[in-house]
Amino acid sequence: ALLDRSDTKYVMNVRQLHRALAALTDSCRILEIEGIRLHHYRTLYFDTVDLALYHAHHAHRRNRYKVRSRQYVDNHQAFLEIKRKAGGDRTVKRRMPTRGLVTRITPETRDLVNMHSPLTAELLEPALWNEFYRVTLVSERRRERLTLDLNVQLRNDRRAAALSDIVVAELKQDRLDRHSDFARQMRAMGLRPTPFSKYCIGVALLHPSVKHNNFKPVLRLLDKLSGGNENA
Repeated sequence: ALLDRSDTKYVMNVRQLHRALAALTDSCRILEIEGIRLHHYRTLYFDTVDLALYHAHHAHRRNRYKVRSRQYVDNHQAFLEIKRKAGGDRTVKRRMPTRGLVTRITPETRDLVNMHSPLTAELLEPALWNEFYRVTLVSERRRERLTLDLNVQLRNDRRAAALSDIVVAELKQDRLDRHSDFARQMRAMGLRPTPFSKYCIGVALLHPSVKHNNFKPVLRLLDKLSGGNENA
């Protein structure tokens, strides 16, 4: 659902999430699939040796891409996905089902990459793993979804990092609507939209020598939230 959408992200800690959810019980339904409400995701991101896709995000280029293989662990479904940030808050996602989580670009997935990515498949290699658990809320009144990503784990071949007390909330809408119940609750709590990419923050945390000046405000926010400062 909503593969072409407007995205608004918020970053908070678990205590703030509890406060926010208490105000949304009458306006949202929780997505349940085969009795499961807390869904396990596993993702492998691809990039070039010199992290060209990461640097495009760091430079805030108008069109920014991610190439990833994502596995829905609970039901064993998997997809190769190309995400394009098309300026502003618009996200367009192309994807194809795969037999499992893809750890290298295969002949079956090469055409999707070459058609929808700015880089050819031959230039891409595994760059970053992440795992997290997701709760999805569906609005009763609007065509929108709210995903809440918890216990985000990041790793590469040499390092690992955990965002254990951090929640990444993403409001996904057909069109940007600041009157959403969740958006209003965020304003009431003094929480502003925060550009956040699990891939980019993962690279910044696990590759300290890679340029990450533009992500320092988010990294400082993560430090404050992890320290328990609810007003950070």
